[in-house]
Amino acid sequence: MLLSVIIPVYRVESTLHRCVESVLKQHVSDMEIILVDDGSPDQCPQLCDEWAQRDQRILVIHKTNGGLSDARNAGIEKATGDYITFVDSDDYLAPDTYAPLLEMIGDNDILEYSIADRLQLNDNTYEDINEYWLKEKAYTHTYACNKIFKRSLFEEVRFPKGRVFEDVYTLPLLLAKTKKIATTHLGSYHYCWNPEGITGSADGSALKQLLEAHLAGKMPIDDCYYMYLVNIQIDVWERLGETIILPQRLVKTDTLTTSKKLKAIVINIFGIKTLCRIIKAIHLIKKPSRL
Repeated sequence: MLLSVIIPVYRVESTLHRCVESVLKQHVSDMEIILVDDGSPDQCPQLCDEWAQRDQRILVIHKTNGGLSDARNAGIEKATGDYITFVDSDDYLAPDTYAPLLEMIGDNDILEYSIADRLQLNDNTYEDINEYWLKEKAYTHTYACNKIFKRSLFEEVRFPKGRVFEDVYTLPLLLAKTKKIATTHLGSYHYCWNPEGITGSADGSALKQLLEAHLAGKMPIDDCYYMYLVNIQIDVWERLGETIILPQRLVKTDTLTTSKKLKAIVINIFGIKTLCRIIKAIHLIKKPSRL
């Protein structure tokens, strides 16, 4: 088997057909599609079984609800392909995405492709994983859904159960085992915004987990990445008011945009907590009063 496509399924009656059809139309014969019914309380379990009856490439796993990470992990356990990729069941693929990617993957451990209207990648190859992380700003697109992975990378790696922003935890673990990674303009993954999804409904506690995930990854941090983390820290502090998690560092400002440069100057002189207080005060001033 060449490719295993893992699709977690939970409360997606309205989008499941579009998702599965987009994968089946990829014209990849040596492919298995693993639908993981994560204890969905609607008609999704029956829809998954109906799809399996229609196409022999589809395998269905029914399990008790454990969340997105647990569902992906269940799919990984059953996958037999040389490569693994993931599709969220409220998203879909552009036609003729997988075939060209599989033809060009070569000796790359990971191949990352573009996300329509969100992420446009160029054709690059990296043997220095730190360069990929910083030059491509991979920390801003750690998504599992727009990447094809060698299955062997997952031999000792799983998504963290019970955590949100699970991709941020997992990608650094996979990169630690990666010798070569490529990005390409070919193909297109269509991400569909879901206001009830993990990203759309993220609160202070979830954003704290996001920041903790970045710090746990032990990836290199340059000034641009650090200021990206500063913005997350500001959001966490504004919502939770807890202790600052992000370590203080001296930030060089010469490569930063104007807004980041101003924040960096405040950090260098007064510290992160002072910056958080200033940003919160600005937001309170801008907040419309209720009559």
